[in-house]
Amino acid sequence: MQNKEPKVRHINNPKLETIKPGYKGNKIIHNQFANGEELYNPDFSNVIRWKLSGNPQKTEKKTDTYTPPVVAGCDFIHAAEDMIVWLGHATFFIRVQGTTFLIDPILYDLPMIKRRVGLPCAPEELKNIDYVLLSHAHRDHLDIKSLRTVCRNNPNLKVLAPLHAGSLIRSASKHLPYQEAGWYQRYDIVPDHLEIYFVPASHWHRRGLFDMNTVLWGGFIIKTKEQTIYFAGDTGFNGHFEEIQETFGPLDICIMPVGAYKPTFMMQKSHLNPNEAVRAYNILRGGTFIPMHYGTFDLSDEPASEPVRLLEQIAAAGLMRGLKIPAIGEPLLLRDLA
Repeated sequence: MQNKEPKVRHINNPKLETIKPGYKGNKIIHNQFANGEELYNPDFSNVIRWKLSGNPQKTEKKTDTYTPPVVAGCDFIHAAEDMIVWLGHATFFIRVQGTTFLIDPILYDLPMIKRRVGLPCAPEELKNIDYVLLSHAHRDHLDIKSLRTVCRNNPNLKVLAPLHAGSLIRSASKHLPYQEAGWYQRYDIVPDHLEIYFVPASHWHRRGLFDMNTVLWGGFIIKTKEQTIYFAGDTGFNGHFEEIQETFGPLDICIMPVGAYKPTFMMQKSHLNPNEAVRAYNILRGGTFIPMHYGTFDLSDEPASEPVRLLEQIAAAGLMRGLKIPAIGEPLLLRDLA
């Protein structure tokens, strides 16, 4: 008996503009989003291998007490200037031309994983937020409790999300307005002076036992006439960086993940290590490099301070320019970034 050919289709949000010429939409194979062209299902036997193999940096990691510094206070929430503020892990407060975004808000502990460092302000103080941007639905990026808190304190909030994320958003709020997009699609519920696009990442989705790759993943482009900001989301190293650069040109500000990369056999298709992040940034012809996805939660084998040390060594060797490593809660003014 011959094997059946995989059931393949391409989808997007038909109401939105797709800006990449000839792009048919996100590929779905047997009702799962593909990772570009190929279906990717992480091998969870690697988790067992990870637990049994031991960490060669166990002693170094145990003695590494590094946590990102924190600038306490909520002045950035009420300031008028355009800025980027890291709130830990992959959570960012961004104000662009008076419009305020909160990306991947994780404001509390994760299930079974406590925050290693706090927020600069209470979650309830995050007000005057216009949009929440959700890159994907892993629990360290889409947290229902955090989304409910932000929604409760921002009555005019809207959400920009990936394809098929709507049911999760509805579980946080039945009435929260949202818009889903596929890769290379432009959201149309934002002010005319801004362009927001959902762009590719090399990753996967799973929250439960039976939802493998049922929600899309990706990154964001926030574009004005003056600057282009790129938020990479969670991603491994793949050819999408070349495609994003070809589509959007040099990216003035690159917010790049640099943590949760060891052991390599388990993490390399999902996350970037610092060297890969810098390689991607150079492909993107980036200006300012802002790291994320490190220091806030213990998710992997590398010592807590290793991502920062490696980035500083790479910068000192002249292999990148524009490195900014902000404290949590420290405003980076857009007028100072290129």
